[in-house]
Amino acid sequence: MYDDILIPTDGSETVDETLAHGLPIATDNDATVHALYVVDSRITAAAGESDADLEPSLEAEGEEAVAEVQERAADAGLETAGEVAQGTPAKTILEYADERGIDLIVIGTRGMSPREKVTSLGSVSERVVDNASIPVFVVRNAGDD
Repeated sequence: MYDDILIPTDGSETVDETLAHGLPIATDNDATVHALYVVDSRITAAAGESDADLEPSLEAEGEEAVAEVQERAADAGLETAGEVAQGTPAKTILEYADERGIDLIVIGTRGMSPREKVTSLGSVSERVVDNASIPVFVVRNAGDD
């Protein structure tokens, strides 16, 4: 049913819970797990030349996050693919899924309160769910609260 499953990562601890749900689905379907980290271009553009080390630092963080997802998937006996991309996170996740024929997106959410959603202009997972043309499995993570 699912040949290619995308698990976006932000490198946070909440990815552990996302993987706890996504990897069994991938195993049951013998699917390839795609790990994607998006360097938010809005952040790097806002920093501009004032923080020349920001973009390389975020890309290095992304490489580590993608490698962790790939390692966990490989340990489960699954094929993997991974990428660090630049762009707006939700849009880039959806473009990646479309371009690579992804069958399912498994994405975590922090479980923000309505007030937090307003101040952060919504969540990446919400935008992915609202705009995806494929199934999206959302794993609610409580975060550190």
